[in-house]
Amino acid sequence: MADHRQTPAGPAHAQRRLPNPLLRPLAIGLLLAVAALLMPGSARAQTATGSFNVTATVGSTCSVSAGNVAFGTYTASQLDASGAVSVTCTNGTSYAVGLNAGTGTAATVATRRMTGPASQTLIYSLYQDSLRTTPWGNTVGIDTVAGTGSGATQTLNVYGRVPAAQLTVGAGSYTDTITVTVSY
Repeated sequence: MADHRQTPAGPAHAQRRLPNPLLRPLAIGLLLAVAALLMPGSARAQTATGSFNVTATVGSTCSVSAGNVAFGTYTASQLDASGAVSVTCTNGTSYAVGLNAGTGTAATVATRRMTGPASQTLIYSLYQDSLRTTPWGNTVGIDTVAGTGSGATQTLNVYGRVPAAQLTVGAGSYTDTITVTVSY
């Protein structure tokens, strides 16, 4: 008997060939490049960080405004009136508000003088309290009004009084100008 084995032929039974050995490094490089592209960005990029300080200095500051004290018409009777001083200081700033003697001749903080016709003067006083017992002057720690700023406007009342029986003054308008000083 004869051996009837046949050798497979045709493409289905062709020997498998190994790829070209020169293409192998190229294929590996291509696979590594694709893998690198698919990795998260942090794996590809590096970062460096630094820092800096932001600073500011808040200085103590104050501002002041005042409303008029208008006594109205004087008829030789005691006349009371009031006004206000508004102070705005940065939060935590200690301050003292003083009122000077005014511009009248021979005025003091205890006895201020409004000037009228023919340089005549009408005596008046300004006080820290509604009972009109504490004169408001301009010497810090003695006769000023102290406070501490909050960042908001703080209103301080000014109480004025024209004493009775000033019969020697002539008719007309009398005025004075008071300077408000905030020390802080």
